Amino acid sequence: MASPNKNLNPRTARDHGGGLDGAIASYGGTRTDWMDLSTGINPRPYQVSGLIPSDWTELPDHGAFERLTEAARHFWSVPDGAAILPAPGASAVIARMPALAALGRVQITTPTYNEHAAAFSAQGWTVQPNGPTEARVIVHPNNPDGRIWSEADANAPLTVIDESFCDVSPEASLIHLATCPGVIVLKSFGKFWGLAGLRLGFAVGQPELIARLNDLTGPWSVSGPALRIGEQALRDVEWAIATRQHLSAEADRLDQLLIRKGAAVVGGTTLFRLYEVDSAADWQDRLARAHIWSRVFPYSQTYLRLGLPPADGWNRLEAAL
Repeated sequence: MASPNKNLNPRTARDHGGGLDGAIASYGGTRTDWMDLSTGINPRPYQVSGLIPSDWTELPDHGAFERLTEAARHFWSVPDGAAILPAPGASAVIARMPALAALGRVQITTPTYNEHAAAFSAQGWTVQPNGPTEARVIVHPNNPDGRIWSEADANAPLTVIDESFCDVSPEASLIHLATCPGVIVLKSFGKFWGLAGLRLGFAVGQPELIARLNDLTGPWSVSGPALRIGEQALRDVEWAIATRQHLSAEADRLDQLLIRKGAAVVGGTTLFRLYEVDSAADWQDRLARAHIWSRVFPYSQTYLRLGLPPADGWNRLEAAL
């Protein structure tokens, strides 16, 4: 197995999934021709309904925020002593995390989601792979390998627990730590519910920390449509249960297909899978010629990450492989 580069410079490593414009420039076609498997977004999203004209035309009111946070508290079993802040996507909160503590050192074990290191580095922090440090970030489960962390890993004065992909495995959640001093748990709405364009995320932690984050994000940070859709989706527990079962079956199906084609499973979640192949660049090129976009990483020549295909994309993926 290739060994990822632990000394990756966070200022130059902000690669992400998506980026179809670049793929189209290199391989042709239009956006409608492409199947984007480079992200970990549920290809069978929550069905949006019930929006009313005032969701678009009026500033969101306090009651809408309260209803959303109440739904979030129930869905994620947020402890009573923790406060919840809705935000315009988890990335908006990630960018503000470094401002919650005095400048220092932050432990971020790589490989992982690179926006955390980029945010801390941009504000002058020293990013390092191990402690002791004044802050720590754990992505739980980790992106891209699906690593699960433990309660003992939340061991810095400021600890950020990014649970953007944890809704597929709620039994692993560390949300109960949200009442601990210095701990903030992040939740993303776009991945599990498949509505990344809605831009909705949450920060959960002690009321004092959340109040400081609220001051940094400002008023009306979440749109009226996002407030209403988020509340509806978080209250739809039956959809969540059925979706977890469906994603698990689809992830198993993807693993079996890739194994037959010569890949080895490294890890991941049921929203994305990480494989080891002989040459990630060659595999990406082969798929891209069929207008299927995948994810490769600057720190590994053999890691290939794939999201789940839509229902009508399986035959096309198998043919491309």
